[in-house]
Amino acid sequence: MEMRLLLRLRRRGRWTGGRGAVEDTPRHERRTGGSHAVDCARSTSPKHVSWKGLLVTSPQYPTAPPATPAGETPLWAPLYGASLGQAVQRFFKKYADFTGRASRSEYWWWYLVTIIVAIVLEVLALTLGNAGATVNDDGTSTPGPLFWLPALLIIVWGLGTIVPHLALTWRRLHDANLAGPFFFLGLIPLVGGIIVLVLVLLPSKPEGARFDRPRA
Repeated sequence: MEMRLLLRLRRRGRWTGGRGAVEDTPRHERRTGGSHAVDCARSTSPKHVSWKGLLVTSPQYPTAPPATPAGETPLWAPLYGASLGQAVQRFFKKYADFTGRASRSEYWWWYLVTIIVAIVLEVLALTLGNAGATVNDDGTSTPGPLFWLPALLIIVWGLGTIVPHLALTWRRLHDANLAGPFFFLGLIPLVGGIIVLVLVLLPSKPEGARFDRPRA
């Protein structure tokens, strides 16, 4: 009877005397040092994400540049999804800034403005030129005196926007992770303009952040 009682106690884990004593602790907890030790190990272990065997604690590239206190994208950073007004404003504010990047929306909104202004000035020049125009004896015509006003505006507009347009194209190339001097590929006869057009159509690449120059 005593032997049977001892066997039952040993099986239930309540026997603590003699050789081969059994602790009153579940078997899975004895392996790991108890449930408390397991909980501590879990709570203190760093929460990393494993990617191809590497521990990653933060993304390689931020999803957006840090905003100003007013919640706006800083001027040195590209503005993705820019409106027409924002694109024009940033074009003139970064008049001769060849650093940083420009998004596709910044570039193409300004390109649209350039086309519209050119059409308006051409129509104005034709309209005012026909007013008071004279026909010469050899069949040629001389535009009226008001023609020179829109002609002067065309010259001023072209000279005033050539530098910022070059800077904008430079920054658009940066946004595609290309060096700015790729712009001069446009000087290649016949195909240069097509090459530059393809380059400015390229999507933004996060690697282009190497051209950014953050400033307050």
